[in-house]
Amino acid sequence: MNQTINVEQLNSALTSLKTLRSSVSHVFETLSNGLRADHGEDGKDKFLLELQELLNNVNINLRDLEQTVNGLPIPTAPFNLGNTTFLSQETTQDRQALYTQLVNSYKWTDKIHEYSSFAHTLLSQNSLKRSYINSGSTKRRGKLQSNHNVAPLQVDNVINNIDRSYNDMKITISRPFASNAVVQINLSHVLKAVVAFKSLLMEWVMVKGYGETLDLWTESRHHVFRKVTENAHAAMLHFYSPTMPELAVRSFMTWLHSYVNLFSDPCKRCGCHLHHTSMLPPAWRDFRTLEPFHDECKQ
Repeated sequence: MNQTINVEQLNSALTSLKTLRSSVSHVFETLSNGLRADHGEDGKDKFLLELQELLNNVNINLRDLEQTVNGLPIPTAPFNLGNTTFLSQETTQDRQALYTQLVNSYKWTDKIHEYSSFAHTLLSQNSLKRSYINSGSTKRRGKLQSNHNVAPLQVDNVINNIDRSYNDMKITISRPFASNAVVQINLSHVLKAVVAFKSLLMEWVMVKGYGETLDLWTESRHHVFRKVTENAHAAMLHFYSPTMPELAVRSFMTWLHSYVNLFSDPCKRCGCHLHHTSMLPPAWRDFRTLEPFHDECKQ
């Protein structure tokens, strides 16, 4: 606890020192510039008043620095710098800057440790497991089956079961590229989408307006559907699960079906249908609640 307080006091003293140095630099900068055109006819008097005000600021900052330094605890013993104390005795020109490099390396390593702790905390809260490898498990697992070689009939059964779950979303299957399925989706006169599969894993998605020609590579001419396509790619990666591909496909289709009210539901954050800057409807759907948000309101 005392160490924390000492660090805070030291940071406060360093901040006061920076403020003092900045005010002193401002004084010398004003002196070097001399009289300026904005001083007018009474330039000398205005210049002296400006200089007096700057010197008063220096005096105030110096007083604050003295008060802060007086509050710092006096070290009871000299700082233990270890073997780095011998660096000051180095006479070789190439090694005189070694101490500064060591300090910078220490700061860099300390930052890495701090950011790694933050990353570990955030990643440990993520419940989505993209890998079936669990280092903490001692139970032997059986050999997992590959989902890159699923029979076309099984893929058709999964997609047809999803198609029968919705009355306002029509899903059709075609195979223009050998055995891999290309799924076309018509969502209640709102939008059309095409999803390319590699066996039972989704690899590409394109969303367009209901009256547009549908293909895999050409983007929609409407900004709102280009935005939905970007969000659909994010959803495809979010639901990706090589060990449970059927659940991933069903979850993605459920998420995509939530766009049936793309032009009617307002944003849950701001309550508006069109955002005041982008003039777009809520083109983002929450992955869990499926609630609509503008891209600017989803944070």
